[in-house]
Amino acid sequence: MTEDIEVSRHNAVRFPGISPRAYEHPVDRGALATLRAVPGFAQVVKAVSGFYNERGERLMALASSIRVGPKQYPELERLRHECAETLDLPAVPNVFVYQDPRIQASAVGMDEPFIRLSTGLVELMSHDALRFVLGHEMGHVLSGHTVYRTIMVRLIGLQMSMSWTPVSALGIRAIIAALREWYRKAELSCDRAGLLCGQDPTAALRAQIQVAGGIDPARIDIPSFLQQATEYESVDDIRDSFLKLRYVEGESHPFAVVRAAQLQKWAASAEYRAILAGDYPRRDDDTPTSDWKDDLKSAAKSYKDSWSTSADPLTKVFSDVGEAVSGAAGKVWNKFGNGNGNGNGSGSESGSSS
Repeated sequence: MTEDIEVSRHNAVRFPGISPRAYEHPVDRGALATLRAVPGFAQVVKAVSGFYNERGERLMALASSIRVGPKQYPELERLRHECAETLDLPAVPNVFVYQDPRIQASAVGMDEPFIRLSTGLVELMSHDALRFVLGHEMGHVLSGHTVYRTIMVRLIGLQMSMSWTPVSALGIRAIIAALREWYRKAELSCDRAGLLCGQDPTAALRAQIQVAGGIDPARIDIPSFLQQATEYESVDDIRDSFLKLRYVEGESHPFAVVRAAQLQKWAASAEYRAILAGDYPRRDDDTPTSDWKDDLKSAAKSYKDSWSTSADPLTKVFSDVGEAVSGAAGKVWNKFGNGNGNGNGSGSESGSSS
């Protein structure tokens, strides 16, 4: 940690009973709903759960890293409890610090998730940035993301060992691709959870600048940094659009500059201000759904909104085609689907609703 200060949270807002729906990106929920509908996914979940030894993972963390506590990384211990209290987690996840110069953090496990932080991250980041990081990981825990992330990590390893059986590897590859698409959206959700814990958009941005390569945020010009995201999103050559799709396909995380811009946009939104004011969904009001239709609708609306404002030429093509198809379908439905305009006055039963 780059500074040795006492953690103080006198003015922090807490969120009793907050539901993950308060901060989850709509595309996150929609992508997860789509993932669950992938053929064979339920069977893969059962199989991976059967051979995954979470107890062994915890024992390895205990044996090979430093468990955060009152006498070991006490500053992180205070932040750990702060973030859990802010998001009102039912249980406070253990945090382990492991030796690795890379800037990394993850939430691991299915039944009793725990958080791992690299020494590279802990040494580089300030207390405020670490609060954002821990809040991000606790967002994964509260949303139940750790289950699917654990499955994704195990499947990637399994894919490598099964590369000699093309048919099996192809099936796993399809599920891994769907998992990665979902997890990229889940990262956007948990950036929001991290912001709710820190309640400091500037500190969150500094943390994301450091992830992107800004060792010293004071040497980075924030408007120029965010301008990079604007340029990336608004490429005017369709070849660049295809390249973006190609490169993002194999990524488990959104690109650092893009996700930073996404979070700053949410920090300026009325939705974020409403949550800080206490207007947010509660876990007690959550009702389990079996078909995820609402999540898919929300995701579709989010995609449509982003497409309509995007300057990317390929995205515009998709948006224009989608609008054309939607408009044509609407005209056909209006003419034939409501039983009032089928052209010959007959067959009115075909327009009845079911």
